[in-house]
Amino acid sequence: MFQRILVICTGNICRSPVAAAMLAKALPGRQVSSAGLGALVGHGVEPTARALAEANGLDVADHKARQVNQEILQAADLILVMSEGQRRAVGDQAPETLGKTMLVGKWLDGGHGREIPDPYRKSHDVFEHVHQLLKDATDAWATRL
Repeated sequence: MFQRILVICTGNICRSPVAAAMLAKALPGRQVSSAGLGALVGHGVEPTARALAEANGLDVADHKARQVNQEILQAADLILVMSEGQRRAVGDQAPETLGKTMLVGKWLDGGHGREIPDPYRKSHDVFEHVHQLLKDATDAWATRL
């Protein structure tokens, strides 16, 4: 069973903290955390992402972005990333973790999977679209975990 789930994006301020909060809510008792490949260390959730998360009953107020490292990767039972490029970056950093690293959007588009685009510095509509993709993706994971 996957007890320790790590969600990764780029800056750890838009997608991964929100997806982690969604998974934590859907999977009580599991340890769900997030990190970034190029984290804006110490920053909270981006304001638009935070507003959308809070409107959906998610608590992301205490989030502080952190940089992913080998120790964090190795401690996770399952690593969820937003893109194939991020999956390769995780594999470059810790090759032994590649087998447990998958797309957060793996079950979307009828099981064909899809990447979750980065909404950073984009319009509110883009943030809403990404939020819905994360919701659909984490709901799909929650039913399988």
